[in-house]
Amino acid sequence: MSTKGSNYGDIHRYEPARESTAAAVAIVLLTVIEVVFIGLFTYGLVNGWGLSGEGNMYLGFLLAIVFIDLAFILLLYRKEFLPDVMIVKKRRRKWEDLYVREEDVDGEQLGDASALDTLKRAVYPYYKR
Repeated sequence: MSTKGSNYGDIHRYEPARESTAAAVAIVLLTVIEVVFIGLFTYGLVNGWGLSGEGNMYLGFLLAIVFIDLAFILLLYRKEFLPDVMIVKKRRRKWEDLYVREEDVDGEQLGDASALDTLKRAVYPYYKR
């Protein structure tokens, strides 16, 4: 489904997710494996495996496996169950964010000078020529 609109926020391209059963089964299996590794890591922490050199390396390995498994779960979920949507965004030139007038570097003062707390608002990102 595509629209021809070029206004900010219009959907330019929309492709629905595949939602395959194999990916759902893989996510469930990876989640079970994740819970097993988290349980093993917690058991090792409680029993003091981290006090020895080998046990500390083993706990580090288990923690690395937990995060790698979580990465695969999130990757499968993003690829199989989230739609591919491209929206129209406002295009900005590369140099616009870097352009600041010399007198506007410190911002401009809001309120009178006698106030205890004076606010300064930086004009840097929102300056328009």
